[in-house]
Amino acid sequence: MKLAQQSSWFNAERVAVKGSIVLEQWRKAHGPEHKRLASNLQRRSYAGAQMGRTVADWVANGTSADSELYTGLRPLRNRSRQLVRDNEYAANAIKRIIPNNVVGRGIGLQPLVKLASGKEDAVTNAAIKKAWAKWSRAENCHTAGRMSFEDLERCVMRGVAEAGEILVRIIRQRFAKSNVPMALELIEADQLVDNWSGRTNDGNEVRMGVEVDKWQRPVAYWFYPRHPGDFSFASSAPSNDWLRVPASEILHIGLFERPTQTRCVPWLHSVLIKLRHMGGYEEAEIVAARASASIMGFVQSPESETPDMPGGAMDSDDVVDNEKVFDMSPGIIKELGPGETFSGFNPSRPNGALDPFMRYMLRSVAAGTGISYESLSRDYSQTTYSSGRLALLDDRDNWRVLQAWLVRTFHQHVYEAWLDLAVLSGALQLRGYEQNTEAYQLVRWQTRGWDWVDPLKEVMAAKAAIRSGITTQTRVLAGKGEDIEEILEERRNELNLAADLDLVFDTDPAQTNDKGASQAKPESDGGPSPTDEDSATDGIATDTTGE
Repeated sequence: MKLAQQSSWFNAERVAVKGSIVLEQWRKAHGPEHKRLASNLQRRSYAGAQMGRTVADWVANGTSADSELYTGLRPLRNRSRQLVRDNEYAANAIKRIIPNNVVGRGIGLQPLVKLASGKEDAVTNAAIKKAWAKWSRAENCHTAGRMSFEDLERCVMRGVAEAGEILVRIIRQRFAKSNVPMALELIEADQLVDNWSGRTNDGNEVRMGVEVDKWQRPVAYWFYPRHPGDFSFASSAPSNDWLRVPASEILHIGLFERPTQTRCVPWLHSVLIKLRHMGGYEEAEIVAARASASIMGFVQSPESETPDMPGGAMDSDDVVDNEKVFDMSPGIIKELGPGETFSGFNPSRPNGALDPFMRYMLRSVAAGTGISYESLSRDYSQTTYSSGRLALLDDRDNWRVLQAWLVRTFHQHVYEAWLDLAVLSGALQLRGYEQNTEAYQLVRWQTRGWDWVDPLKEVMAAKAAIRSGITTQTRVLAGKGEDIEEILEERRNELNLAADLDLVFDTDPAQTNDKGASQAKPESDGGPSPTDEDSATDGIATDTTGE
C-alpha cells in the first residue's frame, strides 16, 4: 500500500512537471514577452513589409518572370494591340513617337575598315556601303518584298513596343535581283507556341515556345505554321505540326529585364487599365454632353390636361408614341396651353473638371510609358521654356538608350550575317576576310539626332568645346544625326563650285572672318600678315623662336 502511494505521488509529480514545461513553452510562444519581441522585430523591419489592416489586401507573390507571364502574356499583348488600334494616345506613342525618335528616317551605316597604316580604307568602305545600299531595297532584303531596310527598322521598333517582342528570321537565300543570298522575315510574337512548356527528347526545357539549355540559352524556337489569328484566310483547319527553327536563324528582339526571363511584355503593360478607364470616362462625358444638349427644357401641364384624358389640351398631331412633341428652331416663340409652364434646362456639361482631370491621368500614363507629357498629349499650354527643355532632354536620353539597344540587338547581328554571306557569295571581294573578320566588321551606326533647343547658344558652346579639345566635330555632328564625311564632302563641293563661279560668301572661313571682313592673303613666304589683327587674335599663337 505504501508502494502504491509513492507511485501515485511520483506520477502526479511527473504530470505537474510536464504541465509546467508545456505552460512555459506556450508562454514563450504566446505570452507578453513574445508579443513585445514580435513588436520590436516588426518595428525594425521594412515598412513596406509590415502587415496590418491597411495592407491586408496587398497580395504580392514571389514568382519568376516567366511564371508571371505564362497566363498573362496573351491578354497583355491583345489588349495592347486593341488600345493602339482604338486609343489615340496609345497610337501616338507606339506608332509615331517611339519609332520616329529611335529610328527616324533610318539608321545609317558607315564601315570603319582601316589600312595597315591605320588610315581608313576609303575604297573598301565605299564598296561595302554601296553593296549594303543595294541590298537594303525592299525586293532584296525583305522576304515579302514590301519593306525596305528602313521600313523594317521601324516595323521592328513598333512591334517591340506594341507586343513586347518581335522575331526576325534570317533566310539565307536570294530574293529578286540581290547579289547577297540573304533576306529577313519578320514574325510576330503571336506565332510562338506560348501555351506549351515542357521538355524535349534532348532534355532541353521549353518555356512558352522557346527551347533553352541548362544555362537558359535559347537553342530553338517553336512556331505555329501560320499566325493563329489568321483564321479568316486559312484554307484548311489549324494544324498542330509546329515548326522548330534553330536559334541561329532567329533574332529575338525585346527588352529582357529579369534574369532567366524568356519572353517580354508590351511597353504599355503598366498603363493598359488606366488608358481604358480614360477612354470610358471620355466617352461617358461625351454622351452626357450630347444628352444634355438635346434637352431644351420641360413643359409642366395640369394633370387633367394630358393626352390620355378626354378634353386634353393637345392635338393628336402633337403626340408621337404618347410623347408630346414640339417643333423648335432659333428665334421661335412658342405659345403654351392653358395652365402649362415651361422650365428651362441648364446642363452641367461639358464638365469643367474634365481638362485638368485628363491632364492628371495623362501625366501618369506618360510616366508609365517613359514619354514626356508634352510629347504624348501634344499639349504645350502648361509648358514653360525651362520645363519643356528639361522634358525634351530627358526624352532624348531615353531615345539614345533605346537606339544603342536596337543597334546591339538588331543592326549589328544583321550586318555581320550579311557581310559573311556577301563575301562567301562573291558580291564583295575582301582580301583576308576569313583571317581578319572582326576588322572588316567594324562599323559605326549613325542614329538619328535632334536639332538644338537654342541653336545660337549651343552652336557657340559646341565651337568652344571643339576648340578646347573637350569634344570633336564628329561627335557634335553625330548628336544631330549627321555623318561628318557626308558633311565635309558636301562642304568641299560647295566651296569648289563657288570658286569655279568666282563667288565669295561670308560662310567660307578661308575668305572672310566671323565678322564678315575679308581675310588678308598670306605673304609669299607663307607667313602671316602682321597687319591682320583678326587672324592674329583668332588663331592659337605658337612661339617657334624659343624666346
